[in-house]
Amino acid sequence: MLKHLLLTAALLLTLTAAGPSSYSFRIAKLHYGGGGDWYANKTSLPNLISFCNQTLKTNIAPDEATVELDAPELLTYPFVHMTGHGNVSFTAAEARNLRRYLTGGGFLHIDDNYGLDKFIRPEMKKVFPELEFVELPYSHPVYHQKYQFPKGLPKVHEHDGKRAQGFGLLYKGRLVCFYSYECDLGNGWEDVGTYPEDSPATHEAALRMGANLVAYALTQD
Repeated sequence: MLKHLLLTAALLLTLTAAGPSSYSFRIAKLHYGGGGDWYANKTSLPNLISFCNQTLKTNIAPDEATVELDAPELLTYPFVHMTGHGNVSFTAAEARNLRRYLTGGGFLHIDDNYGLDKFIRPEMKKVFPELEFVELPYSHPVYHQKYQFPKGLPKVHEHDGKRAQGFGLLYKGRLVCFYSYECDLGNGWEDVGTYPEDSPATHEAALRMGANLVAYALTQD
């Protein structure tokens, strides 16, 4: 079912929006346990969706869904976004369902909103004990969809003087999870003015990289 959904969604990249009452699919924000602020960046996904519908000609519903890890509905979303600053905890059942989703054709974007790293890595080990996050080369297709990022992720916010890095989990050669680290990509999607230090150019670069992630998730190419 999910693979069929993803193939259908890929075709939407060549179509114009069909109208306000006929959205083809919805993307979701992940509601996870552990007490971390999974709900952070309230304007980020609506802005990314609007940008994708305008520039990629997708037909995504303007309001994102919220989905829990053990929900059967998880399998119906071609793109799931996860963010936060704090603790993350997956139960065994949640880890199994997330693995089912990702190995069945789904795509997870994890965005470290500063402080997530030490929590998310061991939890994703529950999902894929056989895999390690690897830094993706700048030649990876995720950086070369509609928009070109020859130097990888744009740097949105500065925290510890570290460079922005894009890590991936590769399952049988397919990128199933993209992890943006030391970047604050989702912050860059938020309404202009949310962070006064962010320039319009930073906002645009973040949205373009987000659109690349959505395009990759839909085509997986």
